Amino acid sequence: MNEWEWRLLEDKQPVEHVKIGGARLKVGSRVRLRPRSGGDIMDIALADQTATIEAIEQDYEGNLHVCVVLDEDPGRDLGILRQPGHRFFFASSEVEPLLDSDVTPRVVKPAILVAGIGNIFQGDDAFGVEVAHQLLRGKMPKKVRVTDFGIRGLDLAYALQDGYETVILVDAVQRGGAPGTLYVIKPELDMELSEQIQNVAIDSHGMDPVRVMRLATHMGAILKTVLLVGCEPENLGGEDGHMGLSASVEVAVREAVKKIEQLVDQLLEGQ
Repeated sequence: MNEWEWRLLEDKQPVEHVKIGGARLKVGSRVRLRPRSGGDIMDIALADQTATIEAIEQDYEGNLHVCVVLDEDPGRDLGILRQPGHRFFFASSEVEPLLDSDVTPRVVKPAILVAGIGNIFQGDDAFGVEVAHQLLRGKMPKKVRVTDFGIRGLDLAYALQDGYETVILVDAVQRGGAPGTLYVIKPELDMELSEQIQNVAIDSHGMDPVRVMRLATHMGAILKTVLLVGCEPENLGGEDGHMGLSASVEVAVREAVKKIEQLVDQLLEGQ
């Protein structure tokens, strides 16, 4: 990049909106993708899909490009990790506004994250994963995002950067109760950022919720309210591992789904 190009880059002003089809679109507006004809296989795959504008950028020649995230992309749950693989750029002529998208964004930013945690190869440790799957089969309010994170601790740490009002962790918890006992806990997490990074680093293939919370905070997340819906396990698979929940924990899964639905209703009502 030469000096002239650097000056162009420095002189560019942020683009706050773009007019398309008479509508004034900005970050948060929803659009339908209409890629130009004769494009590549990706254009064919994305044609007619709906998306949300995440940024409006201008190239050196003054052309505007709309950066979008697909409404149906599961990568939306990855927080900042979704960049760049889950963001797509289109010319302003390749998108069309959805009804009222220039006035009020129709995508509701989730205020609550329900995170299923666990290892499906360790028996009842899969409790949180199964609860997440059951919740996803139902119908949750738009302000609630349910995700099965399994043992993907880094993915959860990145997702927590999205600024949820409440995070509900769902996991197997050993507290000495009878197998299948449910707990609702508000963890007292030590979030001191003065800790050395080696004390918060986590295994990319493991999931220790406390260390994930510490790492997320170290990365800049503000965790306002964290709740843990836990279940006392009966069988964690042993050294050889085991797939499938015990009978007592299977019953607890159904009860946990009801409990989380109640918590969500209470939280959304401001209780």
